[in-house]
Amino acid sequence: MAKRVVLAYSGGLDTSVAVRWMIENLGLEVICLSADVGQEGTLEGNREKALGAGAMAYEQLDLRAEFADEYLAPIIKANALYEKQYPLVSALSRPLIVKHQVAMARKYGADGIAHGCTGKGNDQVRFEVSSMALAPDLELIAPVRNWGFSREDSIEYAALHNIPVGATKEKLYSIDDNLWGRAIECGEMEDPWAEPPAGVWQMTQLTATQPREITISFDQGIPVALDGTAMSLFELIMELNHTVGAYGWGRLDMVENRRVGIKSRETYEAPAALALMMAHADLEAITLERDLQREKIRLEHRYAEMVYDGLWFSPLRSALDAFIDSSQEFVTGDVRLRLEPNRCVVVGRRAPKSLYDYGLATYDSADRFRHADSEGFVRLWGLGVQTWSAVQGPGSQSS
Repeated sequence: MAKRVVLAYSGGLDTSVAVRWMIENLGLEVICLSADVGQEGTLEGNREKALGAGAMAYEQLDLRAEFADEYLAPIIKANALYEKQYPLVSALSRPLIVKHQVAMARKYGADGIAHGCTGKGNDQVRFEVSSMALAPDLELIAPVRNWGFSREDSIEYAALHNIPVGATKEKLYSIDDNLWGRAIECGEMEDPWAEPPAGVWQMTQLTATQPREITISFDQGIPVALDGTAMSLFELIMELNHTVGAYGWGRLDMVENRRVGIKSRETYEAPAALALMMAHADLEAITLERDLQREKIRLEHRYAEMVYDGLWFSPLRSALDAFIDSSQEFVTGDVRLRLEPNRCVVVGRRAPKSLYDYGLATYDSADRFRHADSEGFVRLWGLGVQTWSAVQGPGSQSS
Protein backbone atom coordinates (compact mmCIF):
# COMPACT_ATOMS: atom_id res chain seq x y z
CA MET A 1 0.00 0.00 0.00
CA ALA A 2 1.26 3.45 -0.90
CA LYS A 3 2.38 5.65 1.99
CA ARG A 4 2.45 9.03 0.24
CA VAL A 5 0.24 10.16 -2.64
CA VAL A 6 -0.23 13.20 -4.85
CA LEU A 7 -3.91 14.09 -5.07
CA ALA A 8 -5.32 15.97 -8.04
CA TYR A 9 -7.03 18.62 -5.93
CA SER A 10 -9.83 20.72 -7.42
CA GLY A 11 -10.92 22.16 -4.10
CA GLY A 12 -14.43 20.85 -4.70
CA LEU A 13 -16.51 18.63 -2.48
CA ASP A 14 -15.06 15.21 -3.28
CA THR A 15 -11.35 16.09 -3.31
CA SER A 16 -11.69 18.20 -0.16
CA VAL A 17 -13.26 15.29 1.68
CA ALA A 18 -10.76 12.86 0.12
CA VAL A 19 -7.78 14.55 1.79
CA ARG A 20 -9.01 13.91 5.31
CA TRP A 21 -10.56 10.53 4.45
CA MET A 22 -7.29 9.13 3.05
CA ILE A 23 -5.38 10.33 6.10
CA GLU A 24 -7.86 8.83 8.56
CA ASN A 25 -8.77 5.61 6.76
CA LEU A 26 -5.69 4.72 4.70
CA GLY A 27 -2.93 6.27 6.80
CA LEU A 28 -1.55 8.20 3.83
CA GLU A 29 0.45 11.38 3.61
CA VAL A 30 -1.25 13.60 1.04
CA ILE A 31 0.26 16.22 -1.26
CA CYS A 32 -2.37 18.30 -3.03
CA LEU A 33 -1.85 19.56 -6.58
CA SER A 34 -4.22 22.20 -7.96
CA ALA A 35 -3.88 22.79 -11.70
CA ASP A 36 -4.92 26.14 -13.15
CA VAL A 37 -6.30 25.18 -16.55
CA GLY A 38 -8.39 28.30 -16.95
CA GLN A 39 -11.01 27.94 -14.24
CA GLU A 40 -12.59 31.21 -13.21
CA GLY A 41 -12.03 31.75 -9.49
CA THR A 42 -12.36 28.12 -8.43
CA LEU A 43 -8.79 27.81 -7.06
CA GLU A 44 -9.15 30.65 -4.60
CA GLY A 45 -8.80 29.33 -1.07
CA ASN A 46 -7.60 25.90 -2.15
CA ARG A 47 -4.34 26.12 -0.21
CA GLU A 48 -6.14 26.86 3.05
CA LYS A 49 -8.71 24.12 2.46
CA ALA A 50 -6.11 21.49 1.55
CA LEU A 51 -3.78 22.24 4.44
CA GLY A 52 -6.73 22.63 6.79
CA ALA A 53 -7.92 19.16 5.82
CA GLY A 54 -4.50 17.76 6.75
CA ALA A 55 -2.45 17.77 3.55
CA MET A 56 1.32 17.76 4.16
CA ALA A 57 1.94 20.07 1.19
CA TYR A 58 0.05 22.03 -1.44
CA GLU A 59 1.21 23.17 -4.86
CA GLN A 60 -0.60 25.15 -7.52
CA LEU A 61 0.55 25.25 -11.14
CA ASP A 62 -0.44 27.64 -13.92
CA LEU A 63 -0.93 25.26 -16.86
CA ARG A 64 -3.14 27.48 -19.04
CA ALA A 65 -0.65 28.11 -21.85
CA GLU A 66 0.49 24.48 -21.90
CA PHE A 67 -3.13 23.34 -21.90
CA ALA A 68 -3.92 25.52 -24.93
CA ASP A 69 -0.79 24.82 -26.96
CA GLU A 70 -0.36 21.10 -26.34
CA TYR A 71 -3.88 19.83 -25.70
CA LEU A 72 -6.42 22.19 -27.26
CA ALA A 73 -4.50 22.90 -30.48
CA PRO A 74 -4.52 19.21 -31.53
CA ILE A 75 -8.25 19.02 -30.82
CA ILE A 76 -8.95 22.04 -33.00
CA LYS A 77 -6.87 20.64 -35.85
CA ALA A 78 -8.69 17.31 -35.48
CA ASN A 79 -12.19 18.87 -35.31
CA ALA A 80 -12.72 16.37 -32.50
CA LEU A 81 -16.33 16.50 -31.27
CA TYR A 82 -17.47 13.51 -29.24
CA GLU A 83 -20.71 12.14 -30.67
CA LYS A 84 -20.66 15.08 -33.10
CA GLN A 85 -21.35 17.62 -30.33
CA TYR A 86 -19.11 17.68 -27.28
CA PRO A 87 -15.68 19.40 -27.60
CA LEU A 88 -14.16 17.26 -24.82
CA VAL A 89 -14.01 19.98 -22.16
CA SER A 90 -13.27 17.78 -19.13
CA ALA A 91 -11.53 14.98 -21.01
CA LEU A 92 -8.70 17.24 -22.17
CA SER A 93 -7.46 18.56 -18.84
CA ARG A 94 -7.09 15.12 -17.20
CA PRO A 95 -4.01 13.83 -19.04
CA LEU A 96 -2.27 17.17 -18.50
CA ILE A 97 -2.99 17.04 -14.77
CA VAL A 98 -1.73 13.45 -14.56
CA LYS A 99 1.48 14.44 -16.35
CA HIS A 100 2.19 16.95 -13.58
CA GLN A 101 0.99 14.61 -10.83
CA VAL A 102 3.61 12.13 -11.94
CA ALA A 103 6.30 14.82 -11.96
CA MET A 104 5.28 15.90 -8.46
CA ALA A 105 5.25 12.31 -7.23
CA ARG A 106 8.89 12.03 -8.32
CA LYS A 107 9.69 15.35 -6.64
CA TYR A 108 8.17 14.38 -3.27
CA GLY A 109 9.11 10.71 -3.36
CA ALA A 110 5.46 9.65 -3.44
CA ASP A 111 4.58 6.11 -4.40
CA GLY A 112 1.05 6.77 -5.59
CA ILE A 113 -1.31 9.30 -7.13
CA ALA A 114 -4.96 9.85 -6.30
CA HIS A 115 -8.04 11.41 -7.84
CA GLY A 116 -11.54 12.29 -6.68
CA CYS A 117 -13.54 10.58 -9.43
CA THR A 118 -16.59 8.41 -8.91
CA GLY A 119 -16.94 4.80 -9.97
CA LYS A 120 -19.35 5.49 -12.81
CA GLY A 121 -17.74 8.57 -14.33
CA ASN A 122 -15.40 8.96 -17.27
CA ASP A 123 -12.64 10.81 -15.44
CA GLN A 124 -11.50 7.79 -13.40
CA VAL A 125 -10.57 6.15 -16.71
CA ARG A 126 -8.74 9.24 -17.97
CA PHE A 127 -6.73 9.70 -14.78
CA GLU A 128 -5.80 6.07 -14.33
CA VAL A 129 -5.08 5.09 -17.92
CA SER A 130 -2.91 8.21 -18.31
CA SER A 131 -1.02 7.20 -15.18
CA MET A 132 -0.61 3.64 -16.47
CA ALA A 133 0.94 5.04 -19.62
CA LEU A 134 3.27 7.56 -17.95
CA ALA A 135 4.16 5.87 -14.65
CA PRO A 136 3.00 2.25 -14.34
CA ASP A 137 5.01 1.91 -11.11
CA LEU A 138 2.81 4.36 -9.20
CA GLU A 139 -0.13 3.04 -7.21
CA LEU A 140 -3.56 4.44 -8.04
CA ILE A 141 -5.84 5.53 -5.19
CA ALA A 142 -9.51 6.31 -5.84
CA PRO A 143 -11.15 7.08 -2.47
CA VAL A 144 -14.44 8.41 -3.86
CA ARG A 145 -14.92 5.19 -5.80
CA ASN A 146 -14.52 3.08 -2.67
CA TRP A 147 -15.76 4.99 0.36
CA GLY A 148 -19.47 4.43 -0.28
CA PHE A 149 -20.50 8.02 0.45
CA SER A 150 -23.48 9.58 -1.29
CA ARG A 151 -23.11 13.22 -2.23
CA GLU A 152 -25.15 14.11 0.84
CA ASP A 153 -22.82 11.99 3.01
CA SER A 154 -19.80 13.89 1.65
CA ILE A 155 -21.41 17.22 2.49
CA GLU A 156 -22.04 16.02 6.06
CA TYR A 157 -18.47 14.69 6.36
CA ALA A 158 -17.09 18.04 5.24
CA ALA A 159 -19.23 19.86 7.79
CA LEU A 160 -18.18 17.47 10.56
CA HIS A 161 -14.50 18.16 9.87
CA ASN A 162 -14.95 21.90 9.23
CA ILE A 163 -13.88 21.60 5.58
CA PRO A 164 -15.44 24.52 3.66
CA VAL A 165 -17.08 23.47 0.38
CA GLY A 166 -19.49 25.20 -1.98
CA ALA A 167 -21.95 22.33 -2.41
CA THR A 168 -25.12 22.14 -0.35
CA LYS A 169 -27.91 19.63 -0.04
CA GLU A 170 -30.23 22.12 -1.71
CA LYS A 171 -27.97 22.79 -4.71
CA LEU A 172 -26.41 19.55 -5.82
CA TYR A 173 -24.78 20.68 -9.06
CA SER A 174 -21.41 19.31 -10.03
CA ILE A 175 -19.42 21.79 -12.10
CA ASP A 176 -16.12 21.33 -13.88
CA ASP A 177 -14.73 24.23 -15.87
CA ASN A 178 -11.55 25.15 -17.66
CA LEU A 179 -10.31 27.31 -20.50
CA TRP A 180 -12.17 25.16 -23.04
CA GLY A 181 -15.61 25.33 -21.41
CA ARG A 182 -17.84 24.42 -18.52
CA ALA A 183 -19.62 21.16 -17.64
CA ILE A 184 -22.67 21.11 -15.37
CA GLU A 185 -24.38 17.97 -14.10
CA CYS A 186 -26.41 16.51 -11.21
CA GLY A 187 -29.49 18.04 -9.64
CA GLU A 188 -32.36 18.74 -12.04
CA MET A 189 -30.19 17.84 -15.03
CA GLU A 190 -30.35 14.15 -14.13
CA ASP A 191 -33.87 14.12 -15.59
CA PRO A 192 -33.38 14.27 -19.39
CA TRP A 193 -36.92 15.67 -19.79
CA ALA A 194 -36.29 18.63 -17.47
CA GLU A 195 -34.99 21.88 -18.93
CA PRO A 196 -31.76 23.07 -17.29
CA PRO A 197 -32.46 25.89 -14.83
CA ALA A 198 -31.46 29.30 -16.18
CA GLY A 199 -29.11 29.78 -13.25
CA VAL A 200 -26.69 27.03 -14.32
CA TRP A 201 -25.45 29.07 -17.30
CA GLN A 202 -22.60 31.48 -16.65
CA MET A 203 -20.38 31.72 -19.74
CA THR A 204 -23.31 32.18 -22.14
CA GLN A 205 -25.51 34.76 -20.48
CA LEU A 206 -26.99 36.98 -23.20
CA THR A 207 -25.64 40.51 -22.75
CA ALA A 208 -24.84 41.57 -26.35
CA THR A 209 -27.69 42.32 -28.75
CA GLN A 210 -26.14 44.22 -31.67
CA PRO A 211 -25.02 41.94 -34.52
CA ARG A 212 -21.26 41.80 -34.95
CA GLU A 213 -18.74 40.12 -37.24
CA ILE A 214 -15.37 38.78 -36.12
CA THR A 215 -12.53 37.26 -38.13
CA ILE A 216 -10.44 34.35 -36.91
CA SER A 217 -7.10 33.74 -38.62
CA PHE A 218 -5.47 30.30 -38.79
CA ASP A 219 -1.92 29.20 -39.54
CA GLN A 220 -1.63 25.51 -40.45
CA GLY A 221 -4.83 24.75 -38.60
CA ILE A 222 -4.05 26.71 -35.42
CA PRO A 223 -5.91 29.94 -34.54
CA VAL A 224 -3.36 32.75 -34.35
CA ALA A 225 -5.25 36.05 -34.57
CA LEU A 226 -8.61 37.65 -33.85
CA ASP A 227 -9.72 40.58 -36.01
CA GLY A 228 -6.17 40.97 -37.25
CA THR A 229 -4.58 41.08 -33.80
CA ALA A 230 -2.06 38.30 -33.20
CA MET A 231 -2.62 36.40 -29.94
CA SER A 232 -1.41 33.31 -28.18
CA LEU A 233 -3.93 30.49 -28.38
CA PHE A 234 -4.62 30.84 -24.67
CA GLU A 235 -5.41 34.55 -25.03
CA LEU A 236 -7.50 34.03 -28.14
CA ILE A 237 -9.66 31.38 -26.47
CA MET A 238 -10.19 33.59 -23.44
CA GLU A 239 -11.24 36.50 -25.63
CA LEU A 240 -13.61 34.36 -27.70
CA ASN A 241 -15.24 32.89 -24.60
CA HIS A 242 -16.26 36.38 -23.55
CA THR A 243 -17.09 37.70 -27.04
CA VAL A 244 -19.11 34.74 -28.31
CA GLY A 245 -20.57 33.84 -24.92
CA ALA A 246 -22.01 37.33 -24.58
CA TYR A 247 -24.38 36.48 -27.46
CA GLY A 248 -25.82 33.55 -25.50
CA TRP A 249 -24.34 31.03 -27.93
CA GLY A 250 -22.28 27.94 -27.13
CA ARG A 251 -24.56 25.77 -25.01
CA LEU A 252 -24.97 22.01 -25.29
CA ASP A 253 -27.69 19.87 -23.73
CA MET A 254 -27.14 16.23 -24.62
CA VAL A 255 -27.37 12.65 -23.48
CA GLU A 256 -23.98 11.06 -24.07
CA ASN A 257 -22.59 7.54 -23.78
CA ARG A 258 -20.10 7.28 -20.96
CA ARG A 259 -17.10 4.98 -21.21
CA VAL A 260 -18.49 2.71 -18.46
CA GLY A 261 -21.58 1.93 -20.53
CA ILE A 262 -24.30 4.18 -19.13
CA LYS A 263 -26.06 7.12 -20.71
CA SER A 264 -25.67 10.44 -18.95
CA ARG A 265 -27.47 13.74 -19.39
CA GLU A 266 -24.85 16.49 -19.64
CA THR A 267 -24.98 20.23 -20.14
CA TYR A 268 -22.01 22.23 -21.35
CA GLU A 269 -21.00 25.79 -22.16
CA ALA A 270 -18.17 26.07 -24.68
CA PRO A 271 -18.56 29.24 -26.78
CA ALA A 272 -14.92 29.60 -27.89
CA ALA A 273 -14.45 25.88 -28.48
CA LEU A 274 -17.55 25.50 -30.65
CA ALA A 275 -16.86 28.72 -32.59
CA LEU A 276 -13.23 27.73 -33.29
CA MET A 277 -14.15 24.20 -34.34
CA MET A 278 -16.84 25.50 -36.69
CA ALA A 279 -14.48 28.06 -38.23
CA HIS A 280 -11.65 25.57 -38.61
CA ALA A 281 -13.81 22.95 -40.32
CA ASP A 282 -15.10 25.64 -42.68
CA LEU A 283 -11.57 26.70 -43.64
CA GLU A 284 -10.70 23.07 -44.34
CA ALA A 285 -13.56 22.95 -46.84
CA ILE A 286 -11.61 25.23 -49.20
CA THR A 287 -8.07 24.04 -48.43
CA LEU A 288 -8.24 20.22 -48.23
CA GLU A 289 -8.30 18.03 -51.33
CA ARG A 290 -11.56 16.09 -51.54
CA ASP A 291 -10.39 12.59 -50.61
CA LEU A 292 -8.09 13.90 -47.88
CA GLN A 293 -11.00 15.85 -46.41
CA ARG A 294 -13.30 12.82 -46.52
CA GLU A 295 -10.77 10.58 -44.80
CA LYS A 296 -10.05 13.21 -42.18
CA ILE A 297 -13.76 13.58 -41.42
CA ARG A 298 -13.96 9.82 -40.95
CA LEU A 299 -11.03 9.84 -38.50
CA GLU A 300 -12.24 12.89 -36.56
CA HIS A 301 -14.90 10.82 -34.81
CA ARG A 302 -12.36 8.14 -33.91
CA TYR A 303 -10.01 10.79 -32.54
CA ALA A 304 -12.76 12.24 -30.33
CA GLU A 305 -13.71 8.79 -29.02
CA MET A 306 -10.08 8.01 -28.24
CA VAL A 307 -9.62 11.19 -26.19
CA TYR A 308 -12.99 10.80 -24.47
CA ASP A 309 -12.03 7.25 -23.50
CA GLY A 310 -8.79 8.34 -21.81
CA LEU A 311 -6.26 7.29 -24.44
CA TRP A 312 -4.44 10.60 -24.84
CA PHE A 313 -1.09 8.96 -24.12
CA SER A 314 -1.34 6.18 -26.68
CA PRO A 315 0.34 5.13 -29.92
CA LEU A 316 -2.97 5.61 -31.73
CA ARG A 317 -3.07 9.30 -30.88
CA SER A 318 0.53 9.76 -31.99
CA ALA A 319 -0.25 8.10 -35.31
CA LEU A 320 -3.45 10.09 -35.85
CA ASP A 321 -1.66 13.32 -34.95
CA ALA A 322 0.91 12.62 -37.65
CA PHE A 323 -1.87 12.27 -40.22
CA ILE A 324 -3.73 15.33 -38.97
CA ASP A 325 -0.62 17.51 -38.83
CA SER A 326 0.17 16.56 -42.42
CA SER A 327 -3.37 17.49 -43.48
CA GLN A 328 -2.99 20.97 -41.99
CA GLU A 329 -0.10 22.15 -44.19
CA PHE A 330 -2.29 24.50 -46.22
CA VAL A 331 -5.06 25.16 -43.67
CA THR A 332 -4.03 28.79 -43.40
CA GLY A 333 -6.44 31.67 -43.89
CA ASP A 334 -9.33 33.62 -42.39
CA VAL A 335 -12.89 32.77 -41.41
CA ARG A 336 -15.50 35.45 -40.73
CA LEU A 337 -18.20 34.74 -38.15
CA ARG A 338 -21.40 36.70 -37.66
CA LEU A 339 -22.67 36.94 -34.08
CA GLU A 340 -26.29 37.65 -33.23
CA PRO A 341 -28.30 36.88 -30.08
CA ASN A 342 -28.23 33.08 -29.63
CA ARG A 343 -26.58 32.62 -33.04
CA CYS A 344 -23.09 32.24 -34.51
CA VAL A 345 -22.59 31.40 -38.19
CA VAL A 346 -19.82 31.44 -40.79
CA VAL A 347 -20.34 34.16 -43.39
CA GLY A 348 -17.00 34.12 -45.21
CA ARG A 349 -13.75 32.27 -45.68
CA ARG A 350 -10.53 32.85 -47.64
CA ALA A 351 -7.12 31.20 -47.93
CA PRO A 352 -3.94 31.92 -49.92
CA LYS A 353 -3.81 28.25 -51.00
CA SER A 354 -7.55 27.82 -51.48
CA LEU A 355 -8.65 25.00 -53.79
CA TYR A 356 -11.81 26.90 -54.63
CA ASP A 357 -11.40 27.96 -58.28
CA TYR A 358 -13.86 30.63 -59.38
CA GLY A 359 -13.29 29.85 -63.05
CA LEU A 360 -14.32 26.24 -62.49
CA ALA A 361 -17.17 26.91 -60.07
CA THR A 362 -18.94 29.85 -61.74
CA TYR A 363 -21.81 29.62 -64.22
CA ASP A 364 -21.21 33.06 -65.70
CA SER A 365 -19.08 34.03 -68.69
CA ALA A 366 -15.83 33.36 -66.81
CA ASP A 367 -16.67 29.63 -66.75
CA ARG A 368 -13.58 27.55 -67.72
CA PHE A 369 -15.12 24.13 -67.04
CA ARG A 370 -15.15 21.83 -70.12
CA HIS A 371 -18.80 20.77 -70.10
CA ALA A 372 -18.39 18.42 -73.07
CA ASP A 373 -16.04 16.23 -71.00
CA SER A 374 -18.89 15.37 -68.65
CA GLU A 375 -20.79 13.19 -71.13
CA GLY A 376 -18.12 10.49 -71.23
CA PHE A 377 -17.36 10.87 -67.52
CA VAL A 378 -20.98 10.31 -66.49
CA ARG A 379 -21.34 7.35 -68.87
CA LEU A 380 -18.30 5.58 -67.39
CA TRP A 381 -19.16 6.54 -63.81
CA GLY A 382 -22.60 4.96 -64.10
CA LEU A 383 -21.54 1.94 -66.15
CA GLY A 384 -21.38 -0.41 -63.17
CA VAL A 385 -24.86 0.55 -61.95
CA GLN A 386 -26.23 0.34 -65.47
CA THR A 387 -24.83 -3.18 -65.88
CA TRP A 388 -26.25 -4.28 -62.53
CA SER A 389 -29.68 -2.87 -63.35
CA ALA A 390 -29.81 -4.63 -66.71
CA VAL A 391 -28.90 -8.02 -65.25
CA GLN A 392 -30.13 -8.10 -61.66
CA GLY A 393 -31.96 -4.83 -60.91
CA PRO A 394 -34.97 -2.91 -62.15
CA GLY A 395 -33.84 -3.03 -65.80
CA SER A 396 -33.87 -6.86 -65.82
CA GLN A 397 -37.63 -6.93 -65.16
CA SER A 398 -38.42 -5.62 -68.64
CA SER A 399 -36.61 -8.44 -70.47
